[in-house]
Amino acid sequence: MSNRQKTYTTDARFMLHGGDYNPDQWLDHPDILAEDLKLMKLSHTNTFSVGIFAWSALEPEEGVYQFEWLDEIFRTIDENGGRIILATPSGARPAWLSQAYPEVLRVNDSRVKQLHGGRHNHCFTSPVYREKTRKINELLAARYGNHPALLMWHISNEYSGDCHCSLCQAAFRSWLHEKYKDLKSLNDAWWGPFWSHTYTNWSQIESPSSIGESAVHGLNLDWKRFVTDQTISFFENEIVPIKAITPNIPITTNFMADTHDLIPFQSLDYSKFAKHMDVISWDAYPAWHNDWETTADLAMKVGFINDLYRSLKQQPFLLMESTPSAVNWHSVNKAKRPGMHLLSAMQMVAHGSDSILYFQWRKSRGSSEKFHGAVVDHDNSPNNRVFQDVATVGKALEKLSEVVGTNRSSNVAILYDWESQWALDDAQGFGLETKRYPQTLQQHYRTFWERDIPVDVITKEQDFTSYKLLIVPMLYLASEQTISRLKAFVEQGGTLVMTYMSGVVNESDLAYLGGWHKDLQDIFGMQPLETDTFYPADENAVEYDGKSYRVKDYATILNLQTATEEGQYKQDFYADTSAVTKHSYGKGCAYYIGARLEDTFHEAFYEKIIEELSLKLEAVIDHGKGVSVQCRYDDEHEYIFIMNFTEEKQVATIPNSMKNVLSGENEEGEIILNVYETRVLKRER
Repeated sequence: MSNRQKTYTTDARFMLHGGDYNPDQWLDHPDILAEDLKLMKLSHTNTFSVGIFAWSALEPEEGVYQFEWLDEIFRTIDENGGRIILATPSGARPAWLSQAYPEVLRVNDSRVKQLHGGRHNHCFTSPVYREKTRKINELLAARYGNHPALLMWHISNEYSGDCHCSLCQAAFRSWLHEKYKDLKSLNDAWWGPFWSHTYTNWSQIESPSSIGESAVHGLNLDWKRFVTDQTISFFENEIVPIKAITPNIPITTNFMADTHDLIPFQSLDYSKFAKHMDVISWDAYPAWHNDWETTADLAMKVGFINDLYRSLKQQPFLLMESTPSAVNWHSVNKAKRPGMHLLSAMQMVAHGSDSILYFQWRKSRGSSEKFHGAVVDHDNSPNNRVFQDVATVGKALEKLSEVVGTNRSSNVAILYDWESQWALDDAQGFGLETKRYPQTLQQHYRTFWERDIPVDVITKEQDFTSYKLLIVPMLYLASEQTISRLKAFVEQGGTLVMTYMSGVVNESDLAYLGGWHKDLQDIFGMQPLETDTFYPADENAVEYDGKSYRVKDYATILNLQTATEEGQYKQDFYADTSAVTKHSYGKGCAYYIGARLEDTFHEAFYEKIIEELSLKLEAVIDHGKGVSVQCRYDDEHEYIFIMNFTEEKQVATIPNSMKNVLSGENEEGEIILNVYETRVLKRER
């Protein structure tokens, strides 16, 4: 997709650098607050998220408000030349609210009401909680809406979880009634006769529970959809007064990613949520320097998440939280090695972020986050390594202001779908531990990342037509509407790649009858017959283009109709049958990969398509494995980030003279990249 116009997501024309600031924890320490202002200058930070968990400081008793401390924070940060992202405090309510209104407490799936504590422990449906959050938000908007330091609204924090209270049960039933209109339609969609699960009254329906119903897949899927919609409804309730009072101030909330494998956050469908936000932001905490993957492998996964969240709105996004060093909740909380903080920051910018923001500005003195990484440590010193790393990043970002608002351009898209993952994870079949849907998408993404070819990671509702190549691995749940759009994409000249375990069920998680969907058979000229699931010790191979590639986890047996064979199984009862196929359809072409194959297969397979579709970048930077080159564009300039994600020096070759934005020097020819080094080059288009 081509997008070379600058898109400014806030009124700032500089890279945002700073992060979560919690002065409400230090109100009894004015010396600390005064020191913060000095350290903000020294660290080259300019933007601070304030008020995220500050409800008890803003409203210590019901109806008693104390905004004076926040007034002072706005004043001092403004005078210091900084900007503020003001948060609504709903993510952690005060104890008085839980005591006075017990209905705001969540109920878990075992129907046990939770005690006050933690955060995001509130019912999204509760009218009382909606009223209280809306009131405090209205007061914040009225008081600070016209303040020159206000840059953006940060609504709540990391929305997550669900509630199973009676209010949520009633809301769920209403949601189902609105969707299905009558019980027959619901029973048909959920395959009600199974285990005598036909409902005869709406009141019989309960949310999935570990002590009740959890095996009706249609119910499980609709509950997850409802939780997303109810969370969005709560969010929409929060922003009513904010939009009314400050219509020109952009709104965000921070999305997340599951950390160990670095895959998209699963509890909410962000493709729906994104439509209600002005700017996408997310919290990135990769486990750099871990012992289960290389630095480059992890960087590839970070790139995938960046490209997904950027693609949700096809505009720059914000890194809302990160750490300048360690966190406190990984299984091993390892410090970033020298150079990694700058490299990881530059990777975020290279993929489309217009900010590097941290959790947190200053380490808490007590409780669970007192050892979570921060710009300012307990020593309060600007001279330690982490603080100096932050200052280094700040100085680099100050030289990248002209990159703000630039976007990325791609002819390749990979389709990711939250609903399909929910349904596939729920499916009691295949390999329960080896489905690995998002990880599989990342393996298809890898070839393009390693070849510096930009990729949009899109969702099923987004436009397909502007891409030359659309890759759709393991789309287990595919509605007829989605299948129709894929068919039109190929008919109109697109190249489509699909894999095993795709198009198995419809949007109600009901299996398609009569074999594979007729439209898919038309597109691919073949039909999948059955899928063989492997034990770890099982072996097979696929011969493709004269070479043999190992099969792992899954192999689908295919019946060719009009497709041509590109690859063939070599073992087992389906030896010498087709494993990879190609089929011309309309003006386009469709490939089907029947087995899960090793990375070297993807390299060979996609290399041919890259050549056929001329997908390589205009400015090719030659480099070795583990170096990534990513670009951002506007109408006039191209910004090329060359990043060394290895623990060794690397050589790269610049084909013609370009300006190094960070050093100010021109560079051409062979360059040496030190360990974790980044170069940012600029050239005219």
